[in-house]
Amino acid sequence: QVELVESGDGSAQAGGSLRLSCAASGRTGSIYNAGWFRRAPGKARESVAAINWKFDYMWYTDSVKGRFAISRDNAKNTVDLQMNSLKPDDTAIYYCAVDTTGRGVLSPVDYDYWGQGTHVTVSS
Repeated sequence: QVELVESGDGSAQAGGSLRLSCAASGRTGSIYNAGWFRRAPGKARESVAAINWKFDYMWYTDSVKGRFAISRDNAKNTVDLQMNSLKPDDTAIYYCAVDTTGRGVLSPVDYDYWGQGTHVTVSS
C-alpha cells in the first residue's frame, strides 16, 4: 500500500507559475514510476508528466513540454510538478499517482495508487 498526499493547489494568471507536490508514504520501495495526471472540466483524465523512480527518465504530454517539469526526491519520497507559462487550458484537477508494477508510464491504467487530487485554476 502506498499513500499519496498532494499539496500546492491554487490559482494563477495566464503566464504565471505554480508548483504541485506529492508526498508518498507506505511501501515506497515498490514504486517504479510516478506521474501527474489531470482532469479538466468535461474532459477525460489525461497524463501530464511521469518520471521513473530510480532513473532520470521523464515523459511529458506534448501540450506541456517546455513549460512543465517533473522532479522527484527519493530521500523525501516526493514528486513535484513545476508548472510555468500557465494557460487557461491547464485548468484542471491534478492527480499524483504511482505505479508499483512497472506496467507503463503514460496511461492511467498503469497506475495503482492515486492521490486525492488538487485544484489548479488559471485565469486569462
